[in-house]
Amino acid sequence: MGAVVSAMDPGYFETMYADSADPWGFDERWYERRKYALTLAALPRPHYRRAFEPGCSIGVLTAHLARRCDRVVATDVVPRALESARDRLRREGVADRVELGLASLVDPWPPGAFDLVVLSEVLYYLTPADLATTLGRAVDALEVGGTLVAVHWQHPVPEYPQTGRAVHETVAATDGLHRAGAYQDADFHLDVYTRGPVPSVAAAEGLS
Repeated sequence: MGAVVSAMDPGYFETMYADSADPWGFDERWYERRKYALTLAALPRPHYRRAFEPGCSIGVLTAHLARRCDRVVATDVVPRALESARDRLRREGVADRVELGLASLVDPWPPGAFDLVVLSEVLYYLTPADLATTLGRAVDALEVGGTLVAVHWQHPVPEYPQTGRAVHETVAATDGLHRAGAYQDADFHLDVYTRGPVPSVAAAEGLS
């Protein structure tokens, strides 16, 4: 139980950012750039109205999402990470599309509906009970036909409450979500869901 507390305590993440402005190498590793490219390519719509990205860190994925969305609500538990994200969004010319906030996944979600929810490398920090609550909030906040993406590292990390594999099994069993696509390799697992069934990309363009 100690690992669960340490993983969810904001102090765990604040310590990581105290040692490095980019502790997971989001801005420099090919692994991360490739993962982001696959995540963005997996989105079934070319454009979204309003997205929610909890655990946005330094805003690398956030900036990409802002180019595909009218509005992005992005949160993190570490003020230093949010400052880095704010600077990045300004540099990349998309700050006006992004609302940054200090919050964790177990805090109340932002009000209003979303047509895109991106859960990237965040769910394995939750206990099983908090995960169930979070996924229930995700479904409630997602518009009918909206997209939910879950992306997680597949290798075990001892201090995390859950593995990526366990998290994706729970997402798959969540009522209200329809699986629309997936990608998996030895390192990470990406699942795309919609709230209720929607036409495939080809069908939506009259190709099938």
